[in-house]
Amino acid sequence: MTIQERLDERYGRTPRRVRRTAWVVGGLLAAAVVGWFSWSTATEAAGTVDFDDRGFTVLGDHEVSVSFQVTSTVDRPIACALEALDVEFGVVGWRIVEYPVSETVTTVYTESVATVAEATTGIVKSCWVP
Repeated sequence: MTIQERLDERYGRTPRRVRRTAWVVGGLLAAAVVGWFSWSTATEAAGTVDFDDRGFTVLGDHEVSVSFQVTSTVDRPIACALEALDVEFGVVGWRIVEYPVSETVTTVYTESVATVAEATTGIVKSCWVP
């Protein structure tokens, strides 16, 4: 072993091609990670459903009507869980409704929910793509 090789080994010097290979491998790995995060974010956003309560009407002691709008990806069916609540915010009625594919991104729906006691409000608990 030459003196130069001993010094290089002692102080951690590596040949240029080894450093270049490490940079190329690191760059490819970073590009793969960024690509995976971009893909997972895009697929997650494609399956999201946003909803807004628009109002409710108490139709009697055993029924409440819930009005809401849903914004989702076109060409995907959706489902929503509706709840009727009493004075103490206890669930007195619950229903899951499913809707076929809509031609518009935002659609307004009104559904009735049967209750076991008088409701004071009706809400949308959640919506999703089945």
